[in-house]
Amino acid sequence: MKILVPTKRVPSTDEGVRIRPDGSGIEDAAAAYIINPFDAIALEEALHIREQRGSGVEVTAVAVGNANFESELRTALAMGADRAIRVDFDAALDPWSVAQVLAAIVRREKPDLVLMGKQAVDDDSNQAGQMLAGLLDWPQATFASKIEFLESVRLSVARETDRGLETVIVRLPAVVTTDLRLNEPRYASLPALMKAKKRPIETISHRDLGVSPEPKVRIVHLEQVAIDRVCVRVADAAELVHRLRYEAKVI
Repeated sequence: MKILVPTKRVPSTDEGVRIRPDGSGIEDAAAAYIINPFDAIALEEALHIREQRGSGVEVTAVAVGNANFESELRTALAMGADRAIRVDFDAALDPWSVAQVLAAIVRREKPDLVLMGKQAVDDDSNQAGQMLAGLLDWPQATFASKIEFLESVRLSVARETDRGLETVIVRLPAVVTTDLRLNEPRYASLPALMKAKKRPIETISHRDLGVSPEPKVRIVHLEQVAIDRVCVRVADAAELVHRLRYEAKVI
């Protein structure tokens, strides 16, 4: 069984993000980057499946981007991934472009299951997984909080919705996107990270895959949201209603 885990490189959630003065993007010169937390959950679940089902399961981590993305792929290898693939691409990517590249990788690698985060914490688009399933014409289960094998070719997936948990059955091959409560990703130990530095990362040009991503989304301008709050004490409910109606601003 082959499991493909797409990973995205995102700014660390433990550090503040600063916008460039011209609003063209974020200040990334000194920014720290990590594997997208939802993708780390997907990788952890793939490793759980391998531990439960034995050595016949191969876990491959995939990233789309330039050479800087190899650091996060080595973290994936240190966590326990068997292989790592980087699709070389040095331009802006949106969910549609990523889905096209991933679809080409899936057709090349022929995995039984694609496990990926439900969204990336930098843009929160929540689109790539669904678009990938559409391009492949595969079954999909989104927002997974529990995954169980019914037999070798079917999965039972508990997915989180606004109304509670919904259980869906999908037949493999399938695309499953992971939610927060699925598991707690393991930490990559220092010895494992040191060993991962010596392991090979396969690099493929997007041209070799026969795809030329053309983003459908263009960032026009970014602004830092002001988080300063002013507290005002009101005399009674009538004044509160008046202020909410005529003075409150929606950000």
